[in-house]
Amino acid sequence: MSSLGRRFPAEWEPQEGILLCFPANGNDWPGKYRAIQWAFIEFIRKVASFEKVFLLVADASLKERVSDMLERAHVPLEKVTFLLLKTNRSWMRDSGPVIVYNNGRREALHFHFNGWAKYPNYRLDRNVPERVAQELKIGLTPVVYKGKPVVLEGGAIDSNGSGSLLTSEECLLHPDIQVRNPGFSKEDYEAIFEEYLGVQNVIWMGNGIEGDDTHGHIDDLCRFVSRDTILTVVERNRRHKNYKPLQDNLERLHKAVLEDGKSPKIRTLPMPETLPFESVNLPASYANFLILNGCVLMPTFNDVNDREALDTLADCFPERKVIGISAIDLIWGFGTLHCLSQQIPT
Repeated sequence: MSSLGRRFPAEWEPQEGILLCFPANGNDWPGKYRAIQWAFIEFIRKVASFEKVFLLVADASLKERVSDMLERAHVPLEKVTFLLLKTNRSWMRDSGPVIVYNNGRREALHFHFNGWAKYPNYRLDRNVPERVAQELKIGLTPVVYKGKPVVLEGGAIDSNGSGSLLTSEECLLHPDIQVRNPGFSKEDYEAIFEEYLGVQNVIWMGNGIEGDDTHGHIDDLCRFVSRDTILTVVERNRRHKNYKPLQDNLERLHKAVLEDGKSPKIRTLPMPETLPFESVNLPASYANFLILNGCVLMPTFNDVNDREALDTLADCFPERKVIGISAIDLIWGFGTLHCLSQQIPT
């Protein structure tokens, strides 16, 4: 816990709900906007089966249309709280607030979103944390370090709730590509994590997977599934571009320690087969699963490895239902279930 009493809860801790944002246009999914809308309705339906959905919509007109779609899909509207706000995109993991506990009370942290230091249209997304904090009636704290706002996305960090955190060097420390905070060192980030997240122990991975336009987000690589257990993806094809970086990450995890000085238990997930689209390979990853109250939702890709990944997650979460959701359409936007959502702890 930080000197200010902050603690970044683990995703499996009790949640009030999940923050989502209904896509207002199809720019992130070229040629698939119609399919994406119904894929999103199914995503909402699954989440609403277990907990409340806080759903951002651009305006009253879209709210009316989405309400009709939800009713047609038999989603109980009492499980959905609409928040009117126009956004640039729907990736709530990264533009939404990171909610921590501060001396036992919820606090929304406002990191300075800048479109992953890649895209120019992000300014509307900067309003998401304030709107969510307003709805929840909780405090909103801008994250500032050495007098400057800190750029960080929720997909870049993963917590065990007890003082340890996973992140990657490619995302936060690369000197030339998608630089979030120029000049920041490991020590700078670790100081920020300690002050604002109550984290005393940071486990640094190396590089991310091929095709990831966030440039190394941890939620496509490895995730805590309990306080002392980490689940990480591995590529079995030695000729694949992902093989070496994922083996490097696996070696790092075997050398890592937790906040109590003990070694974590390491479990592995396979990678799906390569999904090519035009000139890129899409960043499909089973690590982009979402933990809910009583359930885990995992992206599937019509792949031979879907079953093994589902079985592995079911073994990691024996007291939760594990449900696969087809992400063949969602991944055209370079992200899936975890990227699109942000949990709101109770």
